[in-house]
Amino acid sequence: MNREEIVRLFSQMPTLESERLILRPMCANDASDMFRYAKRSDVTTYLLWTPHPSQSYTEEYLKYIEKRYRMGEFFDWAVVDKESGKMFGTCGFTRFDFPHDVGEIGYVLSPEFHGRGFGTEAAERVLRVGFEVLSLHRIEVKFMQGNDASRHVAEKLGMQFEGYRRDGMLVKGVYRTIGMSAILADEYFAMYKK
Repeated sequence: MNREEIVRLFSQMPTLESERLILRPMCANDASDMFRYAKRSDVTTYLLWTPHPSQSYTEEYLKYIEKRYRMGEFFDWAVVDKESGKMFGTCGFTRFDFPHDVGEIGYVLSPEFHGRGFGTEAAERVLRVGFEVLSLHRIEVKFMQGNDASRHVAEKLGMQFEGYRRDGMLVKGVYRTIGMSAILADEYFAMYKK
């Protein structure tokens, strides 16, 4: 995997499907759906960003993301419920470590969709891209201590918890302890390709 391959793939962001979900590029038309959850402080407690202050802020953010897609510099999909057509979260790659063939994924969902396996379903689809299309060796999830829901999704994906970095990140002015879970390519293929 190299930077050029990533730019080529993500500048023409593919649409992905799973049983109940469509993962597609975000667009300005998602502003209302995204703002519904992005304005909530309970959603952003364990995230690096703060609640969106207005729907117009969300609209501007999505216009910015559309530009980054065109440049192949953004790797996150909108998570859309097939049944309702509503965008209710995002899931995708947050970072690549090119020399070591490592990707990091992240996910955020509206609380009204929690507890139904949607996070795991979306993340499984992103894992497939990482291992089967990008030929990554390792995919990681990082989460703040206390974010048990994120750790639980990682475990359901077959990731192994590898430990905490105490006060490993300064987030919104507070040092936060960061957990990490990961899955390797051979573990993924053993688990998902039986």
